[in-house]
Amino acid sequence: MTSAANIEEARDEARNQAEGIAVGSSFYAAMRILPRVQRDAMFQIYSFCRQVDDIADSDGPRDERLEALQQWREDIDALYAGQPPARVKSYAEPVAQFGMRREDFLAVIDGMEMDVPADIRAPDDATLDLYCDRVASAVGRLSVKVFGLPDDDGILLAHHLGRALQLTNILRDIDEDAGIGRLYLPREILFHAGITSNDPDTVIASPALPKVCVPLVARARAHYDKSDEIMARNRRSTVRAPRIMSKYYRRILELLVVRGFALPRDPVRLGRASKIAILLRYGII
Repeated sequence: MTSAANIEEARDEARNQAEGIAVGSSFYAAMRILPRVQRDAMFQIYSFCRQVDDIADSDGPRDERLEALQQWREDIDALYAGQPPARVKSYAEPVAQFGMRREDFLAVIDGMEMDVPADIRAPDDATLDLYCDRVASAVGRLSVKVFGLPDDDGILLAHHLGRALQLTNILRDIDEDAGIGRLYLPREILFHAGITSNDPDTVIASPALPKVCVPLVARARAHYDKSDEIMARNRRSTVRAPRIMSKYYRRILELLVVRGFALPRDPVRLGRASKIAILLRYGII
């Protein structure tokens, strides 16, 4: 009895810690509407992503960050070998229950690591797409297992929605990323707009920046449209959470378009009322 009680107490503590990390995120409301077992699994995924992202984004020495990310790889390998270290022990149950793949956890780590040896600055288009796949679509591939989508549509949804969300993040955070020395806008589009520099401060001050952002907006919209097609052919209850995420971020994208990308650029945030309206329409009603 005591052993069983201790195990359940440890599970509750792990759930609470994972949920605590997610509180305040854009995805929190979408995760909260899920049934308990799915919700707990999604909080674990989010907690994992936040922890490896915090390593990549820290200002610590680059070799120490690389070492910390490598330790996460080893912990994930140990998890799938049936010998999980303490910090990933709570992952074992949802991984087994939903069939989440080791390769997708490792892809997320690989994506976070892309910023560590040197800050990403004006990657080529193929590198940007790889980055989006690792830091966003791989998270989607873990998540669709939890949502219960069929494999084919789940992988497609992760591909398109992951890229849509990440491109929206990139467009929203241009100035914030430049502040830490990063520039995710692809060099081919920069060159086409007449910008030959890869210096973040130079690029964000360029009057040609809106010409760079227009094709990325179109690309993100196309991914949102594909995501909508996939979700429309699946059960409404299965796609409630990803649909809410999609609607949140597509609204942010459209607010960015309305604001424009020329200087001055005020930060764009989705207001509480808009979040509640989306939650009610796509999650509850």
